Amino acid sequence: MLDETTIAAIADDLAEAERTRSKIGLLTAKYPDMTVEDSYAVQNEWRRRGEAAGRRLIGHKIGLTSKPMQQATGITEPDYGAIFADQVYDTGSVIDHSKYSGVRIEVELAFVLKDELRGPDISLIDVLRATEYVIPALEVLSSRIEMEGRTIVDTISDNAALGAMVLGGRPIAVDAVDLRWVSALLYRNETIEDSGVAAAVLDHPARGIVWLANKLAEHGDVLQAGETVLAGSFTRPMWVHPGDTVHADYGELGAITCRFE
Repeated sequence: MLDETTIAAIADDLAEAERTRSKIGLLTAKYPDMTVEDSYAVQNEWRRRGEAAGRRLIGHKIGLTSKPMQQATGITEPDYGAIFADQVYDTGSVIDHSKYSGVRIEVELAFVLKDELRGPDISLIDVLRATEYVIPALEVLSSRIEMEGRTIVDTISDNAALGAMVLGGRPIAVDAVDLRWVSALLYRNETIEDSGVAAAVLDHPARGIVWLANKLAEHGDVLQAGETVLAGSFTRPMWVHPGDTVHADYGELGAITCRFE
């Protein structure tokens, strides 16, 4: 594994890339022996620095859980990242496009937990029992590392490319609707660009939470009561530019709208 000095240096480079809205080179090119555990160590250093600076952790995101996303990135296993309170927007928000780099949108469901989920051996039923409600969400992707040729190691180090999330629609209990069949239509500037069904996420969007709770256990971490967890996208990432309006229609679960300036 990489030593602590190298991990801190990578975290420094990523922080500078975020500050300048730029991208660093592929970590896998600079450190060809870098492992998945190394990349989570980099991410944890980024999270530690954020919390030390007063940022409040409110949840996690799961990425690369669906075939559309895996095909779009060429990566075939899930990953996860941390979400801070200052990365959350409400529907109707105007978002500063210049705060992010390589800005794309994904359509997801967010699970809000009422109970702790501590792996290993968390099951789908455990997740459903621990969920207070599910709500439509958009993830804003932002890349601090070059996108061409990225591997899972690069993506994890980059906090799974999280920029922000937008919450909207209406909260719904897990037993009030068949979550596998929740669908969404994604529009950019009043033109439909994509659509998807939540079952594209590991056959059930809650299975992403199962994977995360058990993966966190390997790193000595848990999902806390009150956390919001982005379960993974069921559409391909859609590029957005300054001036674009994004609208996601989730049918009976409502809609999310935001505009980028």
